[in-house]
Amino acid sequence: MSSSVRFLDSNVLICAVVKPKKNVDERLAKIKERAREILRRIDAGEERVVTTVIHVSEVANVIESLANLTKAIEVVESVLNSENVTVRDVTKEDYMAATLVARERGVSVNDALAYVVMMRLGIREIYTFDERHFASLGVKIV
Repeated sequence: MSSSVRFLDSNVLICAVVKPKKNVDERLAKIKERAREILRRIDAGEERVVTTVIHVSEVANVIESLANLTKAIEVVESVLNSENVTVRDVTKEDYMAATLVARERGVSVNDALAYVVMMRLGIREIYTFDERHFASLGVKIV
């Protein structure tokens, strides 16, 4: 896989899509704007990204919970139909490796799963707003 391909964490999609129920502070407003800019570049074909079915599932669950089912379906269909997003399957072995990474590094299992898939595919950069976990995994956050 090309080094120019980046992993797309679920929180980028969630931040770009979910409308807050109350006023947001400046920090969150900047995150949401950054998330929308990342998605704009992906949609325009300026970026190619990889994610997993598990991360798409996370997006669906959170958006359905915070917005509604219709919005969740729209976002999932958009991701699955995008020519610039590759959605990878994960195996039981991927999840077993992720649990080991999660235990050793103190990160969430799904963040560890992203890391495992990234390493398998030779991807070294990730779009995420979870700097704490991914910095401890030694990948470049963009």
